[in-house]
Amino acid sequence: MKDVSKHQNFFADVYEVVKLIPKGRITTYGAIATYLGLKSSARMVGWAMNAAHTLPDVPAHRVLNRNGLLTGRHHFATPTRMQELLESEGIKVLEDKVQDFDALFWNPLLALE
Repeated sequence: MKDVSKHQNFFADVYEVVKLIPKGRITTYGAIATYLGLKSSARMVGWAMNAAHTLPDVPAHRVLNRNGLLTGRHHFATPTRMQELLESEGIKVLEDKVQDFDALFWNPLLALE
């Protein structure tokens, strides 16, 4: 039998980091995984984010793939909701990709250490 509590704790840790991303900034699945000491677990962070889109206090729209693509957009209420949330924070999105990704990137390793 799988240890479900281990995954729930990981998801909770991911959500705590995501809650700290400042408005108008973005980060990546990999940056969160690295911060949590699990560098090769970006995909698990993605699973956590897929389960977070209905949690009102977790700004899941601020977490992207390493290229700045809105890969999680299909898990929101509508296919355009993720982009709308980012744009409401002043982030420009063109063809499902955040513009000025490097300037907007929030690195939890640097910000939280």
